[in-house]
Amino acid sequence: MTSPFTTIFPLAAVLVGLIVGSFLNVVIHRLPRMLDLGPDDGAGRPPEPYNLARPGSQCPRCGHAIAPWDNVPVLSWILLRGRCRHCRAPIALRYPVVEIAAALGAGALALILSDPLRAVSAMLLYWILLALTVIDLDHQVLPDEITLPGLWLGLLINVPGTLTSLRSAVLGAAVGYLALWGIYHLFRLATGKEGMGYGDFKLYALLGAWLGLARLPLVILVASALGSLVGLALIATRRLRRDTPIPFGPFLAAGGLVTLLAGHAITSGWLHLALRHG
Repeated sequence: MTSPFTTIFPLAAVLVGLIVGSFLNVVIHRLPRMLDLGPDDGAGRPPEPYNLARPGSQCPRCGHAIAPWDNVPVLSWILLRGRCRHCRAPIALRYPVVEIAAALGAGALALILSDPLRAVSAMLLYWILLALTVIDLDHQVLPDEITLPGLWLGLLINVPGTLTSLRSAVLGAAVGYLALWGIYHLFRLATGKEGMGYGDFKLYALLGAWLGLARLPLVILVASALGSLVGLALIATRRLRRDTPIPFGPFLAAGGLVTLLAGHAITSGWLHLALRHG
């Protein structure tokens, strides 16, 4: 029989995910701009407070403050038909998409992972990866303000062995960073070009802290395979030139999510095939 908890928990995860998704939209929009703010506005005066809390939500076109009832995740966008109530400027579709992704991902994790602590931990990782993915797609940067706290949070969550042992988490963080750091420098020595950014090293270290050392090879394998497939598809459809770099962060995030959900099954399947044909 299905217990009330197994029904209520996924529904609660979806509702919380909608709220978190709304906050992630703020982070995705504001954090890159916060990092670009100079010490003053060019006129000798410090800029107005601009952070994740201030100023309040406002239309980027007309500057009118957005009322709380116009800021309800997904629902407000639908009722407003994707436009500002005051100036009728379009509101990007990405806002409800991020909110829906945050909600559905949380609900799916609540259904897949039976242990509540593991499920909530996985949701936190998923939301971190979602924010980093969109920021990297927009700006080709993985902010330290997310990756470094995310790395430490992964280590803390694994102190009681929530997703992996603490020893594996620490080694995963260290090896994850050093592995991509080494590949980066070898590639630069061989080609004179930079193949990835330092943010990718930190994201891989973050995934090592959450998932553990043993999962890192699968993360990078999935990420590389997805990156190659997407890159070839974009080149074939002439949406990307061969010499145009594409951000690797979203593929690392996807590799981490696949490993989180199916890492054990994939690894077991590989071992079974190897033993069968060995």
